[in-house]
Amino acid sequence: MQTTLSNQVEFRGVGLHSGAPAKLVMHPAPADFGIWFKRADVGGGDPMIAARREAVVSAELCTRLANDSGIGISTVEHVMAALAGCGVHNALVEVDGPEVPILDGSSRPFVEAILGAGLSRLDASVRAIRVLKPVEARSGAALARLLPADGGLSMRFEIDFEEAAIGRQEKTLSLANGNFVHELADSRTFCSAADVAGMRERGLALGGTLENAVVVDGADVLNPGGLRHEDEAVRHKMLDALGDLALAGGPIIGRYEGYRAGHTLTHSLLQELFDDPDAYAVVTCDDREASVLPGAGLGDGVDSRSA
Repeated sequence: MQTTLSNQVEFRGVGLHSGAPAKLVMHPAPADFGIWFKRADVGGGDPMIAARREAVVSAELCTRLANDSGIGISTVEHVMAALAGCGVHNALVEVDGPEVPILDGSSRPFVEAILGAGLSRLDASVRAIRVLKPVEARSGAALARLLPADGGLSMRFEIDFEEAAIGRQEKTLSLANGNFVHELADSRTFCSAADVAGMRERGLALGGTLENAVVVDGADVLNPGGLRHEDEAVRHKMLDALGDLALAGGPIIGRYEGYRAGHTLTHSLLQELFDDPDAYAVVTCDDREASVLPGAGLGDGVDSRSA
């Protein structure tokens, strides 16, 4: 069945790129509501922004959504990954600034709060997007691909960076059995020290610190605590990919493969998928299919209620 939060949860922090302070509150929502963002600081115009691929307006270093009135919200990928990875299908995410707070640079604070608040089952079945044939998007050497596969969503991701502290990393993971929470959620965003000055000259990374991003310089990790995982970088790229795929409008049943892929390429991949009606089907999940979707089982024992 579809789920929502049992209680609202609140976060305070700053935007990674804007440096602007922000409060984020996740509210429970009824069945078939989906995920919506609301700009609580907007006095005029429509403050509601759908967490859907159609609302993506930029995806260079983060994913930015906007509505038809031009009101937007940036850096949604980590909170979207947390909602998808915990199996939350309906929520209103209220933010009083232009960007989701970065917190520690991962999805872990969102996940811990969501699971702490608990989930409620709603009186409606989950509808998922089943991949029926391969689709892909390319940009130079980078590639993102979706393939048909049983067993919910699985991922294979490979990265290759010049910095020796990252280098080449590869990981394959099924997102069933709470694996997002256990394997990916705590992995932080990262960059090289050489890129920081350039980003700030462009008005980006203004809220970035060693407390909310991993910064590497050649073979060195500049964060005092080092890495959370030896392959934290590729884990974070998988986290980002899940957050971007969550904008499809429902859980994906298939296999995602990324090679040096980022936000822009994953959004291009979703466009390729939905541009081909023969490439996907929207299905109502039976118990077997629902049991292997991301987040399945994390809400065992939660309250059940009707929308």
